[in-house]
Amino acid sequence: MNNIKDSGNVGTPVDINAVQTIRRIVLGLLGVLGFVVLLFTDSLWQDEAGHGFHETIESIGLVLIVVAIVGRTWCSLYIGGRKKQLIVEDGPYSICRNPLYLFSFIGAAGAGAQFGTVTTAALVFTITVVIFTIVTHKEEQFLHDKFGAVYDAYCARVPRFVPNFALWRSVPTLEIQTSLVTRTFLDACLFLAAFPVAELVELLQNQGYLPIYLLVP
Repeated sequence: MNNIKDSGNVGTPVDINAVQTIRRIVLGLLGVLGFVVLLFTDSLWQDEAGHGFHETIESIGLVLIVVAIVGRTWCSLYIGGRKKQLIVEDGPYSICRNPLYLFSFIGAAGAGAQFGTVTTAALVFTITVVIFTIVTHKEEQFLHDKFGAVYDAYCARVPRFVPNFALWRSVPTLEIQTSLVTRTFLDACLFLAAFPVAELVELLQNQGYLPIYLLVP
């Protein structure tokens, strides 16, 4: 981990808290819009008895959600509360600059898969990647302004999203902020909400309360 003083670079400062707030708002609005659309679509892989390949997709999605929850919690052990104060280069951050976001991509795909379609999983995954990529560029500008050449060297060595496992390194001990780790865990558990929501939508569709206008693969 590197901790240095501000580099003194000039330019318009990035309000990282505002960026994160906008990210949450945009994701929330897209989530609501996506849910409204999903109310009137169904899986092409479901047979008349309500079974089919869509159940396999849902099961794979649950596995992805569990991976996302465990992964984000693991990352928070290293980064919790330190992102704006220093450059974390150990553990998951030694192989990927944004492992928290990477696990969010996985969780988003898993949440989309709860509706039993590959299309939904891929669409939610893609939207999440696009939004977080925009946010990441703003965060990188903030970190460059704050840490200068040290952060630039870290960026040159470690990939943004796709892990390079050959770079792995860790530390024998960690100072953990339990409240932040707990918060990250609980936030990640929100991905699980996709399961009961998808089941409720499917139930209402089967009972005829929600018309189905489109079947998607």
